[in-house]
Amino acid sequence: MTALAAPVPGGLDPDRDEAREWAEHELADPAYDAAEPTLIDRIARTIADFFTDLLTPRGDLEWSPVLAVAAVVLAIGLVVAAVLIWGRPRLAHRTAERSALLFGEAESRSAAELRAAAASHAAAGEWDAAVVVRFRALARGLEERGVLEAPPGTTAQGLARRAVPAFPPEEAALHDAARAFEDVRYLRRPGTAELYAAVAALDERLARTVPTREAVGA
Repeated sequence: MTALAAPVPGGLDPDRDEAREWAEHELADPAYDAAEPTLIDRIARTIADFFTDLLTPRGDLEWSPVLAVAAVVLAIGLVVAAVLIWGRPRLAHRTAERSALLFGEAESRSAAELRAAAASHAAAGEWDAAVVVRFRALARGLEERGVLEAPPGTTAQGLARRAVPAFPPEEAALHDAARAFEDVRYLRRPGTAELYAAVAALDERLARTVPTREAVGA
């Protein structure tokens, strides 16, 4: 803090206006700004005051360690609730973005909806569509379970490779299913009841299998 303004010549005391002017001039010194608490300081002070007030006994109330622990647990619970409430929209937005495309094509249906559609195609003998849609259901099911993600650009074989660490015993079946999807979808080879049955059986097995823990979310 800077030194006070020099005294008035002759030792005279300043009148009210002069005193205010000197004070304003003194407080304009940058040193006072540096001494002001920052926003972080004020937030920390507010939080500290809150807990101090919360843990301070009032009147005849005896504050016990049990009540102190309960207060802390309550505060933590409020923080967790806030994260769940305000974090959910971001998660929903991310899921919506992820569901917009599947193997380069627009696809917003759930795994259950895709399985139902594939079954309808199979019942009608539309084996090309049945194979393609059932493999899409398999991929969407893995996404919904958090086993893996299929961002734009993911190929069928790429998805199979990413799923293998989660389901090691199904490595061959995963690549066979991906090859069936690519043969029918891109190489225009005819789908068959056998190909559809193999993809559907794999999808059902994966749905019943708990993925390897370290591979989840890969």
